[in-house]
Amino acid sequence: MAALAAQRRQRFARLSKWVFQPRGPESGEIVLNQRRVFIFPTRYGFFFAFSLLAFLAASINYDLALGFVLTFFLAAAGLVAMLHTFRNQVHLVMRPLRAEAVFAGDPAVFEVLLDNRRDDERAAVWLKTAHAATVLDLPARSALACATALPTAVRGWLDAPRITLETRYPLGLFRAWSYWQPALRCLVYPAPAGGDALWPTAAEGSGEGVPRGTGTDDFGGLRQYLNTDSPRHIAWKAAAQALETGAALQAKHFLGTAAAEVLFDLDDLPENQGLDARLSQLTRWVLDADAQGLSYTLRLGRVVLGPAQGAAQRLACLEALALFELPRSA
Repeated sequence: MAALAAQRRQRFARLSKWVFQPRGPESGEIVLNQRRVFIFPTRYGFFFAFSLLAFLAASINYDLALGFVLTFFLAAAGLVAMLHTFRNQVHLVMRPLRAEAVFAGDPAVFEVLLDNRRDDERAAVWLKTAHAATVLDLPARSALACATALPTAVRGWLDAPRITLETRYPLGLFRAWSYWQPALRCLVYPAPAGGDALWPTAAEGSGEGVPRGTGTDDFGGLRQYLNTDSPRHIAWKAAAQALETGAALQAKHFLGTAAAEVLFDLDDLPENQGLDARLSQLTRWVLDADAQGLSYTLRLGRVVLGPAQGAAQRLACLEALALFELPRSA
């Protein structure tokens, strides 16, 4: 009996694997062949089938010739609808595109490409995930890039969600669907902390302290006021208007050659704040330093990035902050 039960479990496992077709992330072009498209009647389809049985029973009971004609005509229409529902999805080509990095708390957007290489339009194709659903119409011989969003809460790598492609075209009597796990990952940066915390301070020219600023030689315009700016640089003429409209204060931006650098060190922040809170604070400082065009260094334990400035330094620091993990104690 135990051996028989084990055989039944194995058969059920093989059947489940064939039906649900669990797959890992897939890269490159994926073609929905006949083995990847499943079809099953909807509740309207079952109601339609029961109605046909009732029509058939009434036609037999009362010997209604027109009843037989109506019953078999509707049955033929249902079979044709089933064929069109299946053809509306089979041989559809899919390909993963891109996923841009985001900050924790912002939705991660995964872009995929749906390619219709047939001469027929594919109407009412649903692209579904656990969090969103989008309906698409694909013209003949055309490709369409579509996006699906996923909420983020923690930093690090985030895999693309499992996508279900579904259609009930044309009559809604049958549902055809397929599963796809695109090989896409989105890098989630730590959420920037509020801008109230002051930068670490050190002696001018030490290379380890607060901002050098951008000089005081030539006026270079206005920008948003930061807590590291001197009050002497506030644009007081625009301050009254900013207070009335609720806009942020503006500071005067000067061009010069001051040369002190900024050092952001994880070990300088209090450990009682927690790792994620400290990484969020460092993220805020990196963004502020980049916005001011400063040359800065980020130190995360043994990882030291910089001194440098620009987009490459900003992206390298944000990636290091997103993937940083404390070494495990022995």
